[in-house]
Amino acid sequence: MENKRVATLTMDDGRSIELPILSGTLGPDVIDVRNLSKLGVFTYDPAFFVTASCASRIAFIDGDAGLLYYRGYPIEQLAKHSDFLEVSYLLLNGELPNAAQKTAFESTVKEHTMVHDQMIKFFTGFRRDAHPMAVMVGVVGALSAFYHDSLDINNPEHREISAMRMLAKVPTIAAMAHKYHTGFPFMYPKNKLSYVENFMQMTFAIPAEDYVPNPVLVRAMERILILHADHEQNASTSTVRLAGSSGANPFACIASGIAALWGPAHGGANEAALNMLESVGDISRVKEYVQGVKDKKYRLMGFG
Repeated sequence: MENKRVATLTMDDGRSIELPILSGTLGPDVIDVRNLSKLGVFTYDPAFFVTASCASRIAFIDGDAGLLYYRGYPIEQLAKHSDFLEVSYLLLNGELPNAAQKTAFESTVKEHTMVHDQMIKFFTGFRRDAHPMAVMVGVVGALSAFYHDSLDINNPEHREISAMRMLAKVPTIAAMAHKYHTGFPFMYPKNKLSYVENFMQMTFAIPAEDYVPNPVLVRAMERILILHADHEQNASTSTVRLAGSSGANPFACIASGIAALWGPAHGGANEAALNMLESVGDISRVKEYVQGVKDKKYRLMGFG
């Protein structure tokens, strides 16, 4: 970030201080207020509405303008031309992979999709009607009990190994949570399938029948994952960073982010939107439901 200007703050007692104005590539300028402590005062912004907690080269979002960039790439280009693992590589490394890098990255992810067999016992400790996010918080956090070779968050190699493991194993755990809830047997990963095909196979396949992923649904899920891959300093990201600042291991930090994502004002809003669609039922009730929203009988979820 460039620092070419300053803002001067003058207190009512006559004291003043110059604060650097920082300019990023995108978005509004920011005032670096760290030196305010020299005056014995702090800023007050409870909801972080006008406060940035870090400088980032990963993502930029402006919801009002409909802008989302990953590493400088517009989201519409990535959604149209890339798959989720390519975007994951981009977010982790700063550039899209070439053919060789993509093949190696996909191979590494596929090598880590299995979870330790003892983790199955964790699921039997939950009630069948447990909320899937409760299961995700517990099981993802429990990964730290199985992979002791990558727990040092200050070690770049450990962080990379943990990132690859979670990228590979979280879909497996999510699918297992769904299967446990529905009472069907777990389906193991298949390395011949793509990342999204594998997730859908583990989630929806049953042992008694062959499962062939629907390419339309696969592409839709690819785009859903791409669109949700990074949204700057949202609640779950900030929670992960805060937990990480204590030196907690990466698995515990991500589990804390999942707990934040569970909230109805964050990722839980997606669940509320799905529940709303189920309550609508079918297309014949859309007009009636919209009128009910206008009459304030119902809430329209998923539109801000």
